[in-house]
Amino acid sequence: MSPLIRLLASFIALMMAMGIGRFALTPQMPHLLSEGQIDLTAAGLIAAANYLGYFVGAVDSMFARSHHHIRGRLLGGLWLCVLLTLASFWANGFWSHLLLRFGTGVASAWVLVMITGLSQPLAIAAGRPRLGALVFAGPGLGILLTGLLALASNLLGEDSATLWLVYGVVALGMLLVILPFLPKPDRGAPQSSAPAGRNGSIAHLGWIYLLYGLGYIIPATFLSQMASAQFKGAWQADLFWPCFGLAAALGVLLVSLRKPNPDTTRYWLMATLWMQAIGVFACLWGNGVGLVLGVLLCGLPFLACMQLVMQRSREVAPHGAQRSTGLLTACFALGQLSGPLLASLSNHFSGGLQPALTLAGSGLILAGALLLRPAQVKVDCRAPVSR
Repeated sequence: MSPLIRLLASFIALMMAMGIGRFALTPQMPHLLSEGQIDLTAAGLIAAANYLGYFVGAVDSMFARSHHHIRGRLLGGLWLCVLLTLASFWANGFWSHLLLRFGTGVASAWVLVMITGLSQPLAIAAGRPRLGALVFAGPGLGILLTGLLALASNLLGEDSATLWLVYGVVALGMLLVILPFLPKPDRGAPQSSAPAGRNGSIAHLGWIYLLYGLGYIIPATFLSQMASAQFKGAWQADLFWPCFGLAAALGVLLVSLRKPNPDTTRYWLMATLWMQAIGVFACLWGNGVGLVLGVLLCGLPFLACMQLVMQRSREVAPHGAQRSTGLLTACFALGQLSGPLLASLSNHFSGGLQPALTLAGSGLILAGALLLRPAQVKVDCRAPVSR
């Protein structure tokens, strides 16, 4: 089968698992709040449960080395994303949504790590490394899709339960289309359990990725709610989330066009982190202009930053790529988990997200500053980046 077809299937898998399975909560947030199912503090805890599940799935993925383990987690994650999204149709209240979001967090992490490990070697072998990088535009287009569906639901006056059902049916259709074409692990080449490389270099990058997860996740989680509050629930508020997804996909495209160079990767990464910091601070303005800037400046570097982190990990620790990916994804998940918890505390004690946004933007500035101290590069790795 053509590698291009398998890469397209990988793209759609991430579009479904991440865009729908993981990030569908964001456009649903205004509905759940307006229906009285949860308040803003509970919303932060539900988001934290989703990211806790993502952390659990990322850590578990580090131990998937055999053909059966990899294939099982990939298919299990895809099916769980579909089934748990469909089950959300019957969810009502805090605990049911919390448990379902935890499950989709685990499932989406399984899909992400397995697709990363399978699609990138496939792209390299096919001589199309840039197509391998573009696989990671899938989550951005998935976010665009969930945002447009939320906009249509709002215009039609539908409730959150109906939108969950629509998301689930769309995810099921996408999964059934790609199942025969998903990349398959090599039966004869179990994943290495060798160390990931220089522990200091990966730990340094892990701290940067943790701070990035903390910084981006608050606007990414509450963007729709902030827009809904600004526009008093009008349909224009539903445009912000799909625009965020479109900007994220375009950011991946732009970064994939750069010529990989170990001497410049960290500067690109620094720029994306500080760009996001400006976007987070712009959200503090509390008006439409601030939210537009937040969408552009947080959206464009969103997935591109993840690409650059993984590219940097290949440069500083070229051996044990799957283990490096798992470790970095776990650090990223811890940062994401901290963000919604911080948002809940911020809302509980101050009545808003302003303190949390301030700390998030400061974390992104610090993450960029950590790159001023370069890690030693072992190999000039020309392979495409993966998330």
